[in-house]
Amino acid sequence: MARFAAGVVVVTTLGGSGRPRGFTASSFCSVSLDPPLILVCLANTADSFEAFDSCRHFAVSVLRPEHKPLAEQFAAKGTDKFASSGLSRTPDGLPTVAGALVELDCEVFARHPAGDHTILIGRVSDARLGEATATPMVYYEKDFRSLA
Repeated sequence: MARFAAGVVVVTTLGGSGRPRGFTASSFCSVSLDPPLILVCLANTADSFEAFDSCRHFAVSVLRPEHKPLAEQFAAKGTDKFASSGLSRTPDGLPTVAGALVELDCEVFARHPAGDHTILIGRVSDARLGEATATPMVYYEKDFRSLA
């Protein structure tokens, strides 16, 4: 699957104690237009798994090449993913990546076990578009890259 180029997102929520939690994903796609549904896959071993296994809302930030340091930070285990700059908040207070191509606010629609991952399906309740001429970041051959 490393030969399949995919977009890169950071997915965030607030844990039970209000602590922000998040992860980087390249397994993200649109599922339905009516209702507007997206899906993202989360490893069951992720540091943030418990928070996403019980949350009711989450946010998705579609990344640009300039966000590579944040993508790497949110992909690492055992780090404080929210310690750096470059983050903002949704109108409902969820953390997002500042300057993202798109920010999506989602309500959990369903969760499905799938091997060593969980498929998290979200119903999009709001979307904010970033700069239209910006380039997306992609993940290919186990590296974050830019489109030519």
